[in-house]
Amino acid sequence: MRVQAQNEPIPAGTVEKTVMRISTVSIVVNLLLSAGKLLAGILARSGAMVSDAVHSASDVFSTIIVMVGVHLSEKKADEEHPYGHERMECVAALLLAVVLALTGGGIGISGIRNISAGSHAGLAVPGRLALIAAVLSIVVKEWMYHYTVRAARKIRSAALKADAWHHRSDALSSVGALIGIVFARLGYPVMDSVASVVICLFVLKAAYDIFRDAVDKMVDHACDPGIIDQMRETIIGTEQVQGVRWMKSRLFGSRIYLDVAIEVEGDMSLTAAHEVAAVVHHRIEQEYPDVKHCMVHVDPVGE
Repeated sequence: MRVQAQNEPIPAGTVEKTVMRISTVSIVVNLLLSAGKLLAGILARSGAMVSDAVHSASDVFSTIIVMVGVHLSEKKADEEHPYGHERMECVAALLLAVVLALTGGGIGISGIRNISAGSHAGLAVPGRLALIAAVLSIVVKEWMYHYTVRAARKIRSAALKADAWHHRSDALSSVGALIGIVFARLGYPVMDSVASVVICLFVLKAAYDIFRDAVDKMVDHACDPGIIDQMRETIIGTEQVQGVRWMKSRLFGSRIYLDVAIEVEGDMSLTAAHEVAAVVHHRIEQEYPDVKHCMVHVDPVGE
């Protein structure tokens, strides 16, 4: 059984308006949070907190990428792009993955250099302010994740969902920073640098997941088997359809293209068979808003 909310059509312009609203909030929050964490990291002498601040600052750039990508993807089809511009959202997600990977790599290299220095006796012990900043960052970024991912699911936006996971990766990196700061204050200053390396791993994992999802949507990857099964049931339940010979799907950005061969009685007239195919075509596109186009081929049953 499909969730009704997922099948409701998205009104024209809603995707871009929602992304712009969510992204504006995200930019403001990240600017304030990154400035606060940077200040706390410097005053409290915490390398992990400074690294975490850089991560938060990168969120601003990634959000701008999402805004531009979604704006371009909403452009109508034209002569040069007859299938539309939906894949521009995937391009935005790919750029976001690259930004995340570079950010994570920089954080990790800095931490490894401090660890490999050998002597940690002279490393500064992070102050209490760094602890407060880490806890505040975890709360704010986890709230931003839920705030963004709810909107992403509602408008079915891959780029906005990627940005939501960027928020969660920031929350996880703040958890790593918090643990490192706590251990550093307990007499193990090297743990502040170890925390930076852990943050790097979280960020690189998020970058990989976003990159893989975007690539799948750009190379005509098949859509979810569960959705295919649901559409098959819808087609078979259409009057005068005797069966489904084959179905092929491909992701085009956040949209789906479906090709299906239905079976009808062999003695049916061409006009009647065409009408059955038209009914299947309209049902699929109306009941499954993520389907941008459904191509229906008709075969006689049993042949």
